[in-house]
Amino acid sequence: MSSYDDKPWQPRYAPGLPGTSPDYGDAVSMFRATVARNPDGDALRYFGRSITFRELDELTDAFAAGLAASGFAPGERVALYLQNVPQFVLAQLGTWKAGGIAVSVNPMYKERELGELLTDSGASVLVCLQSLYRDVAAKVDSAVRLVLTTSELDLRGRDDERIFAGIERADCPGTTDLLEFLGRHKGSRPSEVELEPSDVAFLTYTSGTTGPPKGAMTTHANVVFNAGTYRNWIGIGSEDVILGVAPLFHVTGLVGHIALGLLTGAPLVLMYRLDPAVTLETAESEGATFTVGSITVFTALMSVPDVRLTSLTKIYSGGAPIPPETVRRFEERFGHYIHNIYGLTETTSPSHGVPFGTRAPVDPLSGALSVGVPVPGTIVRIVGEDGRELPVGEIGELVTEGPQVVPGYWNKPEETAKAMRGGAFHTGDVGYMDAEGWFYVVDRKKDQINAGGYKIWPREVEDVLYEHPAVREAAVVGVPDEYRGETVKAFVSLRDGESVTPEELIAFSRERLAAYKYPRAVEILAEIPKTASGKLLRRELRSRR
Repeated sequence: MSSYDDKPWQPRYAPGLPGTSPDYGDAVSMFRATVARNPDGDALRYFGRSITFRELDELTDAFAAGLAASGFAPGERVALYLQNVPQFVLAQLGTWKAGGIAVSVNPMYKERELGELLTDSGASVLVCLQSLYRDVAAKVDSAVRLVLTTSELDLRGRDDERIFAGIERADCPGTTDLLEFLGRHKGSRPSEVELEPSDVAFLTYTSGTTGPPKGAMTTHANVVFNAGTYRNWIGIGSEDVILGVAPLFHVTGLVGHIALGLLTGAPLVLMYRLDPAVTLETAESEGATFTVGSITVFTALMSVPDVRLTSLTKIYSGGAPIPPETVRRFEERFGHYIHNIYGLTETTSPSHGVPFGTRAPVDPLSGALSVGVPVPGTIVRIVGEDGRELPVGEIGELVTEGPQVVPGYWNKPEETAKAMRGGAFHTGDVGYMDAEGWFYVVDRKKDQINAGGYKIWPREVEDVLYEHPAVREAAVVGVPDEYRGETVKAFVSLRDGESVTPEELIAFSRERLAAYKYPRAVEILAEIPKTASGKLLRRELRSRR
């Protein structure tokens, strides 16, 4: 038995934390149990319009029946090219009822990127916002035979000029309006489809920061397990209200918003896109109690003056590293602690989390905030370059085993074999475990900087920069240097109303870091480039040198 097999993190678990047995064999059965239990409860809320679980069941039956009438067969793929609107949930659940696989597409993707995903997934149906069809999808050649278009103006109960200003409905020749499609098949019930736990529920594409995007084959078993993980870990029930700040196309939104609501009966509040002021006002008016999103969301919320945040007490953040200073500032401003949660696309969202009501320790040497401990049913090991387990406290790659790990990548057996060696997922993230089972993620393997033989993790430098009162966000990369091979360069954005010079930030860092670590150059940007899930686009920053 190794240090990891002994699971030293288990004493961190809350008393009575449920085990790992899934409640249901598939996500549709999970949803139907909630409909039977709470048919008149709100499933979705969107700008004053509520859709109950009974209505959601009827609408998704119509969607699935319509797909079947169009010739759709179980196993086919439906691409969802949408923002955070109710239609995303309708289409995903309806696709499952038809035995299909949902393919979530980043709504920021342009023609080339959309074309790659449609080709790779082989999607035969596309559900798309009218504006995205007009501006992007209409120009893409693919095997799609049915396009259902919809508007962000649909299914809302009221207007909000801050969100919908300038948005108009668009003509989309050759497509079918989604609401008309649902109306045409209203009252129809789709044929029963037998779903197995191992069936793929959706293809969740990686962000492509290390190469072409790969479609992680997230199974129904993966979805049900980690919906239960969120519920049990945080204590979410039907009395809670989920604030949908994470993008629904991202695994955090798919599981920590949609699947969690379908399991627990907690309503999911959607807001089309993130506007900090609207988000805070909505949280208060809807009595939102739980959310999970990238730390950039919470940084943005702090920029709104004179707004309270009272009901939102269950707050988690994942998808990108969390600077301890940001957590401190948020708690000082709103009175609520941000709990860390960690996972990847390939682990169906969380593999680790900070137990609710517990404060994550901070590593005294690096200043890194712990990402938490492995969730029930999960073993995470730290391994070296040779694949052997490393002792407690030593830095290596995190390798994850558990029911949330996907079986592989869509049509990419070589990539699957490389990442899923021995049935465990090799994350590419580097960190360590302490003696009490807390894990710390230092950085991505590929992001380590080698300056004259000295190894530097960008995360450590970034955390120091976050301590400066003028810094809103920071990103550090290695850039070529004639003398050292590589040297450290920092990119920062500033908080509203603050000012600082690059020279002042260099001096600030030099006082707090070893001589080989502090940035030799600092560039101030209006915004740090990031993926939609909040991950820093270091590759783009390196190209700016």
